[in-house]
Amino acid sequence: MAEPKENEPTPAGGADPGAPPRGQQPEAAGAPAPAAEPKGEQPAKPPKQEKRDKQQKKDKKGKQPAEGKERPAAEPEGPPPEPAPRPRLLEHYEQRVRAKLAQQFGLRNVHEIPKLVKIVLNVGMGDAPKNPKGLEAATAELAAITGQHAVVTRAKKAIANFNLREGMAIGCAVTLRGARMYEFLDRFITIAVPRMRDFRGLSPDSFDGRGNYTIGIKEQMIFPEIEYDKVEKIHGMDITVVTSAGRDDTARALLRELGMPFRGEAPVAVN
Repeated sequence: MAEPKENEPTPAGGADPGAPPRGQQPEAAGAPAPAAEPKGEQPAKPPKQEKRDKQQKKDKKGKQPAEGKERPAAEPEGPPPEPAPRPRLLEHYEQRVRAKLAQQFGLRNVHEIPKLVKIVLNVGMGDAPKNPKGLEAATAELAAITGQHAVVTRAKKAIANFNLREGMAIGCAVTLRGARMYEFLDRFITIAVPRMRDFRGLSPDSFDGRGNYTIGIKEQMIFPEIEYDKVEKIHGMDITVVTSAGRDDTARALLRELGMPFRGEAPVAVN
């Protein structure tokens, strides 16, 4: 059988198996073919996005309960908490004292009627620089008495005779307003004042001329919140009742109607 000649075209029916298909150019020898991207895959994410995705997965895993453990049952929603009752002394002031003072002094404007503004409790500790633990104990006792955190007071000026420098801690103080002010005054009048030693009434002359009244206490033991066994040192305090009255007579009438027991006067009963 005769062999086909070189350069002779192959028959139409027989295709060369090693020849590239039509429409494509043969690749250079030794060059790797480009890898085809598989269908359905997304492009690579930046490293920051990968870190965020990993962190979200960790958070989701941490929130899910461990295997074999049941999720804690949600607490049933009960009725909303009831609001705190209004102070008894505030109710007494609004219902009785206000109208009585307006009639007694002929005050036509409601804003002219005197009222309580704030109560300031101040404890001075002269040995606070040498005994810081005593100052801490006084601060804790003042917070227990008032139900409010006490603020440490510091020296405004340096005094060489007292070995005092500016900014040195010398005591603590608390300022009460609103409901806590009326609650403290009610407890002070009804419980603390009768426990004073040799008590015969508060001085009616302790006003400052602008309607503010200051009481000096020698011992903090008169308050029932103080525990005798935990007291390190007995100290006193100053209690200043600040009112909106600009005169002493109206302020004295206000405190008298609130039940303050002045010396030589019968105290008013607060119901």
